[in-house]
Amino acid sequence: MPTHAWRVTAAAALAAGLLTTAACSDDGDGKKTTADGTPEVKPLKWGDCEAPTAAQGGGQAPPKDWQCATLDVPLDYAKPEGETIPIALIRAKARDQKNRLGSLIFNFGGPGGSGISTLPGAAKEYEALRARYDLVSFDPRGVGGSDPVLCKNDKQLDQYFGEDSSPETPEEEKAFVENIRQYQAACEKNSAELLPHVGTENAARDLDRLRQALGDEKLNYFGISYGTELGGVYAHLFPKNVGRAVFDAVVDPTKTAEESALGQAKGFQLALGNFAQDCVDRGDECRLQGSTPKEIEDNIIKLQKALAVKPIPGIGGRMLTETQATNGIAQALYSKELWPLLEQGLDEAEGGQGQLLMALSDALNGRDQQGRYSNIGAANTAINCVDDKERYTLEQTKAKLATFRAASPVFGDLLGWAMMSCTGWPVAGTWDTPDVSAPGSDPILVIGNTGDPATPYEGARKMVERLGPGVGVELTYKGEGHGAYNSGDPCVQKAVNTYLLDGKTPAEGTVCTAAADPTAPPGASEPPPAV
Repeated sequence: MPTHAWRVTAAAALAAGLLTTAACSDDGDGKKTTADGTPEVKPLKWGDCEAPTAAQGGGQAPPKDWQCATLDVPLDYAKPEGETIPIALIRAKARDQKNRLGSLIFNFGGPGGSGISTLPGAAKEYEALRARYDLVSFDPRGVGGSDPVLCKNDKQLDQYFGEDSSPETPEEEKAFVENIRQYQAACEKNSAELLPHVGTENAARDLDRLRQALGDEKLNYFGISYGTELGGVYAHLFPKNVGRAVFDAVVDPTKTAEESALGQAKGFQLALGNFAQDCVDRGDECRLQGSTPKEIEDNIIKLQKALAVKPIPGIGGRMLTETQATNGIAQALYSKELWPLLEQGLDEAEGGQGQLLMALSDALNGRDQQGRYSNIGAANTAINCVDDKERYTLEQTKAKLATFRAASPVFGDLLGWAMMSCTGWPVAGTWDTPDVSAPGSDPILVIGNTGDPATPYEGARKMVERLGPGVGVELTYKGEGHGAYNSGDPCVQKAVNTYLLDGKTPAEGTVCTAAADPTAPPGASEPPPAV
């Protein structure tokens, strides 16, 4: 479960000021450059797509009507004429080319998620938008097919993710710290040159070069989860270049790494409570023991404690540990569609079989059925650690655990200890919180989900406030899971589609529930027209 923290250094802010324009000039030797001194962006060469690599998450090649390309960007924007790295791209062209609006660029979050492998699989959810937009996504720098951060190999990662991440004794604490140290050493050994350059600001600069390469005057953008943070930083750096943008499952830009982790602890605990209440409401249909949500949660805690003492059989000879079980539970809370699997997995684990919870944990960690890991874990750590300024000592972390446990008896320990993920990282962090102020930007639709476990609902309002007056337009979705548009809710999808396709934002403060029309005032209950 990733945590987030952000800030801008003075040097980076100065560079950002230079990056807010994109006019081209001749530098005197015949080479065209943009206003920030980087070489002029060349048109993209699109071709057939291959199947995603293991680093991207694997899977089948996308359909024949999808195209792939590569965009070269500076490794270090302070040395624009220096070494470049490739940014892997994918697109599906708009079906109605006559009324095409341009490109719509997606970032699905993480940080560390591969857009190359994600967008084709999710494309059906965005078919209404493909009518008039080219659907485009990418692997951000350090991710998948874009010069991926490399740390440990597959066999080593099996061991790494099986280690105890909620230590209780001095011996376990020592092993926990050593596990982190060895992982970081592997990252430095295999990706030392890349690590300083994978932060969110550089990814935002890459986004603007992608906009130029696509031939779009403005960036039309759909950011989900961490993608909202990336979008917010982009809007700050290039406010005049923002077109129609949607932020869904919003990261709170006002929270430090510690506050974000604590918010996630509360968010996952809330989602778990909603899951347990649903189980109780279904009575005998629910496989779990307990007549109240608290009793179900107490049984989960008992399971965690039992696994801490004695792991149970998982997949392929691996044993399900407390940490893996907790990760599996968290993975299932990202979507209400996974609640039945969570119920089954908990029931089977209480009976001594951990295969299903381990499968959920593997999904969270990017492990496929062949035992291959994507690089989402390595990229997630590298991006967070170059963004996040804070480094927490063992003593500081232990002092915070009581607060985390109070926020979540189930997830508090894991998320509290995770604050040490960047302690000892070979690259210094850059900020406490990101600057997402975007005066002069076109409106950005910001969607908060009241039941979101990973990016709690309050973050949407904070994002609107930080974007500044007249920029952020808030939409509330009363639902479950991580994100709103991908829930399939017709009210949310109508509001988003109307904005992206017609340029009309919903009324400020609109609330979508299972049967609410987004054009109606908050609390409306009339069903919307078919989308």
